[in-house]
Amino acid sequence: MAGRVEIPKLTARSVILSALLGLDAPDASINGLLAMATELGLRESTVRVALTRLVAAGDLERTDGRCRLSPRLVERQRRQDRALHPARRDWDGNWDLAVVTIGSESSTDRALLRDTLQKARLGELREGVWARPANVDLEFPPELRRRLSFFRAVPEEASTELASRLFAPSTWAASAVELLDALHTAPALADRFEVAAAIVRHILGDPLLPGELLPEPWPGDRLREGYEGFRNELTGVAARHLTPDSA
Repeated sequence: MAGRVEIPKLTARSVILSALLGLDAPDASINGLLAMATELGLRESTVRVALTRLVAAGDLERTDGRCRLSPRLVERQRRQDRALHPARRDWDGNWDLAVVTIGSESSTDRALLRDTLQKARLGELREGVWARPANVDLEFPPELRRRLSFFRAVPEEASTELASRLFAPSTWAASAVELLDALHTAPALADRFEVAAAIVRHILGDPLLPGELLPEPWPGDRLREGYEGFRNELTGVAARHLTPDSA
């Protein structure tokens, strides 16, 4: 579709993982997964290849005609769920600063730290100096936390201008509205699935700014509600194919 956001194509891998992640216990029969995926328009042979690759990659564990998510992937989903429904607190005007005080000669390590800071919704003021309004908890793995020094301060620059410069909330909001329109006009479940995958990625990029710094109207809550509506729909389809009685 034309616009600010890219809608990924439906894949067997995403259908399998999304179906299992929506179950109370991430375990299902392979026949049930095949039936669900083919209902969405995927070929059985394509789904079987995806299952084999997911097992080989350690994302799935397969035994006796059934498969389940690996513990690693279950934990990744828990982290994603926390990101989709983050805890925020009232904002007192302060900003959190994270300063890289222990560098690395490894480009891989530098890229990992940068990615972790971005996922924590910090914006880069300059190389090695990251900041955001102090309205969310900042959590980092110990091995990365030791490389950072943290400060709390009030910027001289107006917070609305600084937030706009670091996070471009108006751009995020425009893309969110576009995704909501795409979700509401998608004619079939498979089409909504593709839009929902893009919505998840977009929600994970929500800067989670205080309301005082957001443009109005802010579509963040509406986008989350739209995604939850789709997830409930998908869970219903998955339950029909993947519950023990239907396996």
